[in-house]
Amino acid sequence: MVLPTVNPAIMSEALIVYRSSRQGKPSARLFPRGGSGRLRPRNTTATERPRVTRTHEHIAAFVDIGTNSVRLLLVRINANQTFTVLSDQKETVRLGEGEFRGPQLLQPEAMRRATLVCGKFAEMARSRGAEQIIAVATSATREAGNRTAFIRHLQRHAKIDVRVISGKEEARLIYLGVASGVNLGSRQALFLDVGGGSTEVIVGDQQRYQFLDSLKFGAIRLSTQFFRPEDTGPVSPSRYARIQRFVRTGSVRTLERLRQFPFELAIGSSGSIVNLGEAAMRLTQKRSLKKDDVVTREQIRQTVQMLCSLPLEERRKVPGLNPERADIIIGGAAVVETFLQELDLPGILVSERGLREGLPVDYLSRDEHPQLLEPSSFRVRSVLELGQRCGIDEAHARQVARLAWELFDSAYVAGLHSLGDWERELLEHAALLHDVGSFVSYTNHRNHSYYFIRNADLLGFDQTEIAVIATVALFHHKAFPRTRHPEFAQLDTRCRQIVRVLCIFLRIAESLDRSHLGPVARVLLRNNDRKSVTLEITSSKDCHLELWEVKYHEKAFEKVFGRKLTIKVI
Repeated sequence: MVLPTVNPAIMSEALIVYRSSRQGKPSARLFPRGGSGRLRPRNTTATERPRVTRTHEHIAAFVDIGTNSVRLLLVRINANQTFTVLSDQKETVRLGEGEFRGPQLLQPEAMRRATLVCGKFAEMARSRGAEQIIAVATSATREAGNRTAFIRHLQRHAKIDVRVISGKEEARLIYLGVASGVNLGSRQALFLDVGGGSTEVIVGDQQRYQFLDSLKFGAIRLSTQFFRPEDTGPVSPSRYARIQRFVRTGSVRTLERLRQFPFELAIGSSGSIVNLGEAAMRLTQKRSLKKDDVVTREQIRQTVQMLCSLPLEERRKVPGLNPERADIIIGGAAVVETFLQELDLPGILVSERGLREGLPVDYLSRDEHPQLLEPSSFRVRSVLELGQRCGIDEAHARQVARLAWELFDSAYVAGLHSLGDWERELLEHAALLHDVGSFVSYTNHRNHSYYFIRNADLLGFDQTEIAVIATVALFHHKAFPRTRHPEFAQLDTRCRQIVRVLCIFLRIAESLDRSHLGPVARVLLRNNDRKSVTLEITSSKDCHLELWEVKYHEKAFEKVFGRKLTIKVI
């Protein structure tokens, strides 16, 4: 494959940003990490999720760091909870270049290109008045062994915080972006997005999805696996058939599930599908691709045959095909054609919307008007579904979450910490899921809980949030988190501090419902002086078992907050 070059104008300006980044402004905090600041009133239930409330117009930027391209969507968030696109930028950086050939590591040159472009996009957004920059990274970053180093590099030099999202979360955001731009009515559709490193598959209607999946093959990954850099000639039918067999084998379980859903049309998004559709229309209809065009399976077959018959240099000249995508279009086309064949679909509607459009829709859903597609419930619903699948004692989990919130809030008032709504919400989810590991065995259930949470692909969460929730659940009893614990050591410094604080609240809350009978009606941490804090427990029932259990956490409390804990029952 021939490496694309970054637009010279972008590169030259990005170099200036890169060189001056050490004197730049501090990075914008990622939504929804409201880590500090004033807390909201605490009259909500334990299943409600804190939301950012904004009623004024403001500008927000959304950055999608993909395997092939980096995209920027700059929007004005209107007071009526809609958004207006101000700028839509894209640069091909090939972040996944070389990653899938050997050890899965992002290459230094690829990281440099991505950092320069991200830095330039961030600078553009801030110059236009963006109050927030929301950035997510997908397949290439989440699978890279050196992803932590890359994220830190982006923080240091591009001045942005980046959320690494799971494949299913990527699929959910793609669904939000595409579904919000098409009129499905009562119809159910198959959504197919062929990225550089992964392919996302969704089944859903206008309002909600029924199925999400992410498959580990995409245009760049397949091209890397089946073509060497020197393979610049035509693609033989046998080689193309091998690629299709690989796709078919890798998606066999997903295809079985998809056959169970009655969908009426297929919608394709991503650069590979848009380029394939454009080339197909130019070849078969002698016109450009129009909005809501459906490209038939036969048109795609003819286009693929034409593309495979050409050497790479001639493929770059195909009308409608981006020259920078010519070396990976065969891999992307193989995914599309295989799915159409296996599901016996007559064609696919091409949409130019995708994950980047899903980001502002998701952003709005977290605001004060969650009725937009109702995705604000995704996080809580995802957590509760995992808990219910694992047979948790839901009454106990909700009681622990309520008590943990009361401890968190009263500790804030007492000056014990300065954490905010984002951390408070993560505490709630950890409380609801702290016992999911009992599904395997009560013995060592904390480790099982960690594994379940860490690998559950909780929707609406990035990988950092999932790691914090899982680690808090892991340390909700006995062992105090230390760097000798690998689960704790892999967190960054800030997240370690958060885990230490939150696990204390979860330990005490869990102990206060040790009997699972709900004996504690209310709990409060009251500041005595600089040396001690009183834990006031209001109870109308016998709670000796709970009091006995809480005493085990006095040393850990003092270690985290630097004050002795005394207990008072009211």
